[in-house]
Parts: sequence; structure tokens; C-alpha cells
Amino acid sequence: MKVIVVGAGVVGTMHAWHAVERGHEVVHIEREAEARGASLRNFGQIWVSGRAGGEELDTALRARELWEGIGARVPGLGFRAIGSLTPVRNDLERAVAEAAAARPDAAARGYELLTADEARAVNPALRGEFEAALWCERDAAVEPRTAQLALREALLATGRYTFLPDREVRDVVGEHAVRDDRGEVHGGDAVVLCTGAWLSGLVREVAGEIPVRRVRLQMMQTDPLGEPLTTSVADADSFRYYPAYASGALDALNAGQAQDPTAAAHRMQLLMVQRLDGGLTIGDTHEYEHPFAFDTLEDPYEHLTRVVESFLGRPLPKVRRRWAGVYAQCVDTTRVVHRQKARDGVWLVTGPGGRGMTCSPAVAETTANELGW
Repeated sequence: MKVIVVGAGVVGTMHAWHAVERGHEVVHIEREAEARGASLRNFGQIWVSGRAGGEELDTALRARELWEGIGARVPGLGFRAIGSLTPVRNDLERAVAEAAAARPDAAARGYELLTADEARAVNPALRGEFEAALWCERDAAVEPRTAQLALREALLATGRYTFLPDREVRDVVGEHAVRDDRGEVHGGDAVVLCTGAWLSGLVREVAGEIPVRRVRLQMMQTDPLGEPLTTSVADADSFRYYPAYASGALDALNAGQAQDPTAAAHRMQLLMVQRLDGGLTIGDTHEYEHPFAFDTLEDPYEHLTRVVESFLGRPLPKVRRRWAGVYAQCVDTTRVVHRQKARDGVWLVTGPGGRGMTCSPAVAETTANELGW
């Protein structure tokens, strides 16, 4: 079988990976020299902890298993089974963490409520003031800026993979074929469009209006911390954002503790991961209404800096990068991904939202299974 994959972000790359793993030939087409979208502009988190119970959690756990296996074969991914800590500062926040730790699926996530001293034993860099922390053992991380490059190098070594950059696909030609902007036609047995936040043009022509929206975020990265941050770190605002934390305790938190005005205005949470070079990737904001701003705002960065410094108990290293990114998210946020047969032999896979890096190996595996690869 020959599979044509359009889009070289993490979702497209994982579709190429599964096709090659099953013995097929892949032609992988990317409109830029390298993918430059949300697949690079994220935390690199394999984020199990906040996922909704049921299909979303099952997908994340399967993806976590796949990431670990692929990471063992492709060291360039920088896979680390580091887990995460969410420090809490008061009784209202602690109650949400306790409710999460009492979930029926808590063991599958690796949830455990730790004392402050226990949390500092796990992550000694957290020298600030907090009362306890929710530990999630199943969370992990990879290096987002280089993951696709490392996967591609491994794919090229198989001899069954061809990468075609700087080619924008303009048309679907009959069944199982596409035409790029150089006029070349690429045909096979199946076409999978993994176009990320590119939802107009070809996608609209082939699939029509789809129930997927675009979401903008802001993030930043610092100079090296100078010591290991041994886990990912979140704050209690993540309780307000992720569905796993829905509970009466969360309702009480929302009623009894107002979110910081800047965090509320920008729909913020803290997530933080240390990169292999020692720097910290920190975010993020969420903007849903179009047209998106073309510039980045400073208030969210100042808020994130205050929160991080309060957990670290020390000044944040110099910020060396700030950026904005856009990802595609299903309007019905309970859906893990939008997978659609657009035409005979042509499938569209998009809309994982902030789950893209986490869930892409399992999303691609499901596509491969459903298409009978």
C-alpha cells in the first residue's frame, strides 16, 4: 500500500509513522520547508493528568504507551517519563486535588496527593510556598522543536518514506491522489490530510464547513534554570481548564476563589516544562474569537512570571523567546479529534486542540486501524 500524508506536524508525522510501521510506502507532503505550527509551539507534554474520563483518557494513556515505545527507538525525541506536580495553596484548591485523587480512574492516571515536603522530594526546585501538590505519574515530555525531525530521520532510514517539503497541496485528483502547487500529482491507495489549523482553501473545498475552530495561545521560554526541574508543573488554574477536575470541589473553588483578573481575561493556566537545554517552556493563554491579535500581550507573561517565581521561590531566568501559536480544536471539546472521509480514498484528521502532542500516536493508530492499513 502507498499512503499520501499531507501535513508534517505531529499528527501527520504520526500517521506516516504508523503507515511505515505496517510495511507501507509513504509520501509525506508539507507546504513549508519544515512544519512551523502548533506541533512546535507547544510544551512537548504528554499530558494525561487533566484528560476527561472515558475515550479521551483512554486515548491519552494509549498514546503515552506509544510515545514511550517510540522514544526508546528514537532517542532524538527526548522522551522523559517525568510526571507532573500541581501545587495547591489553600483548602479550596486542596479539595479539588483530593477529589481528583479519589476518582475511579485515579490509579490509571497515577494520581496521588502529596504533602509539600513529599512534593519537594520529588521536585527539589519547588522551594516556594504551597500546602500540598497533586502528583500525576503518567505525565511525560518530549522535545517539540525537534520531535518531528527525529521521527523523520527514523522514517527515512526505512527506505519506504519520501518527504516533499515546500509543496502546498491544491487539489484532490480523483480518488487517492493530490496535486501540489508545482503541478505534480501524487497518487496512492489512501490520502490523509493532517493540515492542523489550516482549515480553509483545500480543506473547505474537500470537506466543507467542519465543526472545528482555531485557538490562539501565547507562551515563552527562558534561559537555563541552572538546576533540574524534575517534573512538569501546573497551577490550580489548570483545575478550571481541564475536564478531569470537574467536581463539587471545583464548583466551590470557582464560587469561593476568584481567578486572578489577568488569568481570567486571557483564559490562562500555568503549565511549565524544562527543556533538555535547561530552559523552561512556560504558558499559556487561550483566545477563541476571530480575528486573532497579530501581536503578543505583556500582561499574561508578567502573570506567568509571578506564578512561577512563587513556586520556585527564586527569580525566573531571563526570558529569551516569546511566541504565539494557533491550533485546531473540535467545537465539541469532548471529541478527541475530527476524523472525516472527505472523498473516496481521502480522509481529513484535524482538531485535537491542546491534545495534539499528547494524543497524536493513538489518533494515528486509530486512523490506521479504521482504514485497514
